[in-house]
Amino acid sequence: KCPYCDFNSHAASKVDDAEWCTALLTETRRMASELGNRRIGSIFFGGGTPSLMAPETVSALLELVACHWAIDEQAEITLEANPTSADAGRFRDFQAAGVNRLSLGVQALDDDALRFLGRGHTSDEAVSAALLAQNVFQRTSIDLIYGRPQQEVGAWRAELKRALNLIDDHVSLYQLTVEKGTAFYDAQRDGKLALPPDELALSLYEITQELLDAAGLPAYEISNHARTGAESRHNLAYWRYQDYLGIGPGAHSRIMVNSQVQALEQIRSPKRWMNAVDSGNGGNLRSEGLSHDQCIREMVMMGLRLKVGLDRGWFERRLGVALNDAVDLSALRRLEDAGLAVTDDEGIRLSTSGCTLLDAVVAALLP
Repeated sequence: KCPYCDFNSHAASKVDDAEWCTALLTETRRMASELGNRRIGSIFFGGGTPSLMAPETVSALLELVACHWAIDEQAEITLEANPTSADAGRFRDFQAAGVNRLSLGVQALDDDALRFLGRGHTSDEAVSAALLAQNVFQRTSIDLIYGRPQQEVGAWRAELKRALNLIDDHVSLYQLTVEKGTAFYDAQRDGKLALPPDELALSLYEITQELLDAAGLPAYEISNHARTGAESRHNLAYWRYQDYLGIGPGAHSRIMVNSQVQALEQIRSPKRWMNAVDSGNGGNLRSEGLSHDQCIREMVMMGLRLKVGLDRGWFERRLGVALNDAVDLSALRRLEDAGLAVTDDEGIRLSTSGCTLLDAVVAALLP
């Protein structure tokens, strides 16, 4: 498990593929019976290392989804993978199973950095896997982590220029953060890890925007860049506060049912989740109808991550309230005067400066 990862990930010496396939199919059938007819625009196998599962499981799940719901002809079907030789060797099998987009966890193109990040691949393996993926899948994306301890602007510029050779039409770039419950959190607490100071972190962010803009890969979200038309359809559903269904240990959902957004959370423990599904009770740990105020807060927090910001028309159609009535207008005026936010007939969006202060801006708008 990577030392920075606070995802619901677990290590196991042995996994029964057939057992997991059966459980995932069972839970998908249960959710389909509860939700009725829906149209599927994207499917994402993620939240860990799904490329470790059997391609036959992917194929079976996609066939079942197609039996219960209408899948768009141009649906985006993504699978996350690591650039190890073992994962790369199965790329063609996943493509044959129906995956048309691969998200590759490159994370760094420096071997010392990869060891620091706890990754199981080398920079050469990352390059080989990325090039292979481009030959196999219709679309590919890579993930990179920057803002690492002692990272310098010049070194990051060189690394990012090298990465541009591996980018097809999409790249996700995350500044390293330290989350509670991770090995990095313990190291930082003990004084063994220090992230770059804010001024350097800002410089690293700015050079990232500069190089990717010049390469025709502008940001469409705080941490995501794409060529025009290649934005991740699946992730846009999260940021636009559209319906999404999560199946598997620790998965979350937001689904409109009878004019109310329902928040679902599945049991985090793989063993407990499996037992619950096998018993016929289903894998949900929590099912809660969100209040209007909760939905407003979530939609504002997610929507302001997008370059285009919050759309007035969609906001009102989704939540039945005008966007101006959902935020603190006096705070919005102050943010505009400070050059951090922009408002017009289309909606509210953050300026380039505002994007670097996202958390503070959201806190000001949502008292």
